Amino acid sequence: MTYDFLQHYWWFIIALLGSILVFLLFVQGANSMIFQLGKTEEDRRILINSTGRKWEFTFTTLVTFGGAFFASFPLFYSTSFGSAYWVWLLILFTFIIQAISYEFQNKAGNIFGVRTFQTCLIINGLLGPLLLGGAVATFFTGSNFIVEKGNITDSLQPVISHWANASRGLDVLLNPWVVVFGIAVVFLARILGTLYINNNVDDAIIRGRVRKQLLINTVLFLVFFLPFLIVTLIGEGYAVNASGVVFMEPMKYLNNLIAMWPLAVVLLVGVLLLLFGIIKTIASPAYTRGIWPAGIGVILVVLVLFLIAGWNNTAYYPSTADLQSSLTIQNSCSSEFTLKAMFYVSFLVPFVLGYIIYAWRAIDKKAITREEIIDDDHAY
Repeated sequence: MTYDFLQHYWWFIIALLGSILVFLLFVQGANSMIFQLGKTEEDRRILINSTGRKWEFTFTTLVTFGGAFFASFPLFYSTSFGSAYWVWLLILFTFIIQAISYEFQNKAGNIFGVRTFQTCLIINGLLGPLLLGGAVATFFTGSNFIVEKGNITDSLQPVISHWANASRGLDVLLNPWVVVFGIAVVFLARILGTLYINNNVDDAIIRGRVRKQLLINTVLFLVFFLPFLIVTLIGEGYAVNASGVVFMEPMKYLNNLIAMWPLAVVLLVGVLLLLFGIIKTIASPAYTRGIWPAGIGVILVVLVLFLIAGWNNTAYYPSTADLQSSLTIQNSCSSEFTLKAMFYVSFLVPFVLGYIIYAWRAIDKKAITREEIIDDDHAY
């Protein structure tokens, strides 16, 4: 179990958590479509109660993703979460207003009105995926930061990483490809949210609106995602040589797929599963299980995107301000002892996933109905 193996292993764990997080954004996607899928107040309450039973899975995975990144690649954590904190604060803020909105929209004494909190859910449903997608896009487009490890000896200001300007990360939104990918993630979340509602809500009226919204959001997702994917694969990427020097390599990410061809196979399988879940749902009104093949497909595709961004001598967090400040899994990871200790702790992950599956099945023993929401005093 070499240091190199541990570095690659923990990047795989980060990639897996990130891909599961993207799948769980179906909560945000469904919330962003409250008024498209729900035309009456009762419709919207059904939708909100459906996603309200799952939002904690998404938030917990987001926190776990950030914690795992901090423990395994602390220099990324200090650079991105520390220097570009405005983006992460906005992400956390959208999740905070989401939690508040669920709890208080139908509580006695709500002076703001139900519609105000529903609007907050929509804000979370749009901004959350947009900003998280933008953050992931910077793994390919680069960010405007500088790393100066020598500063650790400065007793007055031992700050290793800093943003190259005063925007604190907000300038990444000026990169059109970051915005394009962020918008693609928004529509992907809406696709997953639509498929989830179709599976989780036992209501003919709401299910009757699913196929139209699924088709619209699928087309818009492809319009934004495919150009980003093509430009990323055929454009220059951030490679690292044996001495640790970062340089620009033509078609780096396509070369990564070719060099690690099993990942290309996984990517293809993921795309086919996603398309199957979407097309089967659109073609067959009686088919309600599209969320599962589509969800597994999304996890596989995002997993591959993370892996080609960090494996095969690639800088996973490139710097546009100073190329040699770019972060790799070698120069930004924890010590060998820390990674080895966490390696054994990671054996608990299957038990955690097992608990999530158990809790999910317990929550979803039966699909949500109008009668259940009316008769449940604990409904949102």
